[in-house]
Amino acid sequence: MYQKIIIIGNLGNDPEMRYTAQGTPVTSFSVATNRVWTDQSGQRQERTVWFRVSAWRRLAETCNQYLAKGRQVLVEGEMQESEPFQGRDGEWRASLNVTAREVKFLGGRGDAGPSYDEGARESDAGDQDRSGSILDEEEIPF
Repeated sequence: MYQKIIIIGNLGNDPEMRYTAQGTPVTSFSVATNRVWTDQSGQRQERTVWFRVSAWRRLAETCNQYLAKGRQVLVEGEMQESEPFQGRDGEWRASLNVTAREVKFLGGRGDAGPSYDEGARESDAGDQDRSGSILDEEEIPF
């Protein structure tokens, strides 16, 4: 079996890089995705979903170097859902965690770092041999 998630959104915080006990770099950051629609009564509705993203090895180093709060990214990876927890407001929630396999830098505040057509993959470090390409602008369905 196989699962894959692709999210496009904006970083909610600057990335934080740390190292495992074995010295493997891991960078964590949050990505917000927004959906805006008009309901049946004509009211504008908006929903934001947050994802916690972890990038490993060379991909972690690249993300830490080039990403910053507000930057727009495309993340492709695998998702794991945390155990439900109760928030401060009493609402039950679950955290959506993504282990990134590819990160594409799309732009955003300051547009620092690589241009749109550049990105990073975990396989760039030789961890895995994968065929497949990073989506071109024409391939994004919206």
